[in-house]
Amino acid sequence: MAGKKIEELIASWMQEYEKTADYELSRTEFVKEGADWYLRVYVDKVEGEGYGIMGTDDCEAISRYLSAKLDEADPIKQNYYLEVSSPGMDRPLITEKDFRRFIGSLIEIKLYKALDGSKFYTGTLTGYDNGAVTIEDAKGKAITLQQNDAAKINLAVVF
Repeated sequence: MAGKKIEELIASWMQEYEKTADYELSRTEFVKEGADWYLRVYVDKVEGEGYGIMGTDDCEAISRYLSAKLDEADPIKQNYYLEVSSPGMDRPLITEKDFRRFIGSLIEIKLYKALDGSKFYTGTLTGYDNGAVTIEDAKGKAITLQQNDAAKINLAVVF
């Protein structure tokens, strides 16, 4: 089964699961690394109006649920490893929902090719509109970049 179909299947199963538990699917990847295939499922824990910390117990519960569904449906013919985890502190921002959710957060943008002499931008996410990502840099300057021009956009980790 193609990766996109598997992602859709996982999304469908997670919608069922989310009705009974406080989780939200962030994204799914079905990728080959070296000789091995990995089905990675990234999930957030929902707490009230916000999000909590995913623990190993949370990941284990979701893994057991998905393992049972995968065993029953058997959509993947090759051997693979199932990994369930949180998206992490430096989570990538991919969907419009991600961008809307993290307005006001510090983000990092890595571009495919330099713009004004730089391939790397950091700033507070202030807007997202049809693929246009707007940040405010440390000097208060608004910068708008196209999501398609970015190799990676993720939350910045500040210590």
